[in-house]
Amino acid sequence: MRTVWRFHSAGELIFGWGAVLETAEAARKLCLQRVFLLADPTLEKIGLVEKVAVPLRQSGIVVEVFPGGEPEPSLPAVLKAIEAATIFRPDGVIGLGGGSNMDMAKMVAKVLAHGGSPMDYVGDGKVPGPILPLICVPTTAGTGSEVSGADVFTDPSSNLKLGCLSNFLRPRVAIVDPQMSSTCPKKVTADSGIDALTHAIEAYTAVDNEVFPLPAGQSSVYQGRHFFGDMVAEKAIRLCGQYLKRAVLDGSDLEAREGMALAATLGGLAFSNVGVAAVHALEYPVGGAVHCSHGEGNGLLLPYVMRFNLPVRKKAMADIASWLGEDVAGLEVEQAALVGITAVEKLKEAIGIPGKLRDLGVKQEQLRPFAEKAFGIQRILRVNPRPVTVEDLEGILRAAW
Repeated sequence: MRTVWRFHSAGELIFGWGAVLETAEAARKLCLQRVFLLADPTLEKIGLVEKVAVPLRQSGIVVEVFPGGEPEPSLPAVLKAIEAATIFRPDGVIGLGGGSNMDMAKMVAKVLAHGGSPMDYVGDGKVPGPILPLICVPTTAGTGSEVSGADVFTDPSSNLKLGCLSNFLRPRVAIVDPQMSSTCPKKVTADSGIDALTHAIEAYTAVDNEVFPLPAGQSSVYQGRHFFGDMVAEKAIRLCGQYLKRAVLDGSDLEAREGMALAATLGGLAFSNVGVAAVHALEYPVGGAVHCSHGEGNGLLLPYVMRFNLPVRKKAMADIASWLGEDVAGLEVEQAALVGITAVEKLKEAIGIPGKLRDLGVKQEQLRPFAEKAFGIQRILRVNPRPVTVEDLEGILRAAW
């Protein structure tokens, strides 16, 4: 039985309205002189890149903007970013954007520090040491990548999302300014927001730290459920219940934007220490094949995985029902747990997350191959509170199809 747990975050978290104005000062404190700023064309168009780059340049820092970020980044896109950064030779990297851009920035900082290719680091604990100083500034409220020790990209040769886990990937500084997400379109707000909820729920319902099935001689960023993870996951779930629908239905609701920015960061802290589980394992092959957003795929699959895990997590799901605003007073635990799953289903429907995999273009004949690919991602499946077989995963996918 395990008796020790740990908790990691970004080196510094700066949160609040106007926090982005502190980016240049954060870079100066890291003694950066040449910064590679990874963004995307949309952020350039709406002026968010200049909002970060101009103060940096005014402070005497040389900035190279790379606008080649893309949703659910492919390996070729990541390699282009690494090539551009290698030519520029920065001493620090800034990831500006959603989880995709921040993940690409992590890969750039990792490869520039240690060489090789992103493929060399796939898995858990493959990064040998510190990466280039990294600052992450999210412009969506969902992934929590600004505080996490993970990055993900899609390998076109296998149509599979691949990930790297290492505490060395956690940014030196995370700057979370709710104003930066205030221009997010409705769909981006919904997809990223349900991703934050998925992170928090998977962390809160994970296998217990005391019995986390880590093979002898191995280490992992993920540790299973523990007290500190529960604490931040609970707050993230409550915030999603209070603010996610509001943020999607009215993008000008600044209170909701702030609530979801905090929910995303807290969800990131929860999952990046405790772990994600079967929802993410199943989304990787689905998203890699049909190219839905990561949040959309996670949100669709979440209640189906919750139903599978219900027998071993009734109390946790009853808690989730209450935290999402459902009245479960007087109900038996199992009844309240079912209300928790229904609450997630109602929320995802209210914000426009598809109900079935076929709505994303998934074909029935793809389900078994998806299950087989998902079963190979044991680094996260071992976080699931209920052990899964390939047949179990296929059953979840068939229920979701």
